Amino acid sequence: MKRTHLPLNALRVFDAAARHLSFTRAADELAVTPAAVGQQIRALEDGLGVVLFRRTPRGLELTDEALAGLDPLREGFLRFEESVQAMQAGQSSHSYAIAVPREFYAQWLAPRLAAFRRARPQVRFQLIADEDADFPEANLDLAVRLVEGPGELEGVQLAPGRKIMVAAPAADRGDAGAPGWIAWPGFPLPAGGTGEAGEAAEEVALQAGNAGQALSSVLAGLGRTTLPLPLVEEALADGRLVALGPAEESRRAYWLVAPRPQWRQKKVRDLVDHLTAVTPPPA
Repeated sequence: MKRTHLPLNALRVFDAAARHLSFTRAADELAVTPAAVGQQIRALEDGLGVVLFRRTPRGLELTDEALAGLDPLREGFLRFEESVQAMQAGQSSHSYAIAVPREFYAQWLAPRLAAFRRARPQVRFQLIADEDADFPEANLDLAVRLVEGPGELEGVQLAPGRKIMVAAPAADRGDAGAPGWIAWPGFPLPAGGTGEAGEAAEEVALQAGNAGQALSSVLAGLGRTTLPLPLVEEALADGRLVALGPAEESRRAYWLVAPRPQWRQKKVRDLVDHLTAVTPPPA
């Protein structure tokens, strides 16, 4: 029989039924019905061309053919388990590869990773600046992205989706007038149109490539812009930036995302639980 045609599910059912010598108890172990166990055993017997069980007044008994194959089968299942463990060991339970925007890392993620590591000194982090990096190519565990949702990936929202228009204080801008607009891909000005506060397109003072450049530019007094609230909360609190209006809801938010296999790993679940905890990280 070709390896690709091995009836692995039926063999797993056979192993359970052979251990219990009962289709009912095997069904309980496998969370299926006794009828489903019986169907799998009959299909396996038909495929192999042998009888595996015989019914006697004392109950089920294994045939000689079944006994001949049982030990190698169980050894094979043990090797399967060892293989899975070996593959999982390649993803160290103490090592995380995370793609994250630099500005979000500096303002939000870094202190939370520090708190996580204080409780687990053996943990190591590898950070990748390109949050859109390909998961298999970069061997990523997780990525943080400013998006409207996780899309085809599994994900959890790390911070509320809120945005706010900010500028440096007037004294730092060197004038008392309204500064020019800093456009970036998250909040560009429509061509020939107006921005979120009615700015004309020709009033764009600087075109930034990402939120981090926009944040650095507004801190330097080069203009005003709208940024995700998590990026500017600290600067607003200590007076390096001033709000030019109230915070508003935003369709986009910072999401922690990963393909489903990564999401199921215990180490990933541990970090996700920490990052989504209600309490802020200790200083």
